[in-house]
Amino acid sequence: MSYYRYHVFFCTNQRSDGRECCQDCNAQAMRDYAKAQCKALGLNGPRKVRINSAGCLDRCSEGPVMVIYPEGTWYSYVDHEDIDEILDKHLQQGEIVKRLQI
Repeated sequence: MSYYRYHVFFCTNQRSDGRECCQDCNAQAMRDYAKAQCKALGLNGPRKVRINSAGCLDRCSEGPVMVIYPEGTWYSYVDHEDIDEILDKHLQQGEIVKRLQI
């Protein structure tokens, strides 16, 4: 068994050349929100969920983006409500949130 049930990576990359990037869409703040919500819900820790920042995941044109392993499910999100839905549906209930999947 993996150390974490789910490992979530938020692209928080800031490109210096002016191209689109996830950080232009508040990616770090959204990652911080997700991490705080996981902790508040008791989802964080070994055998549970780990929220991490990632460098460029090379899908910025679809961003902001995050990917959840072990499935390799990619999501885009806009606001806290989207993050809450991913936490509830995917990380708690094991269901893919089709409307946010990329």
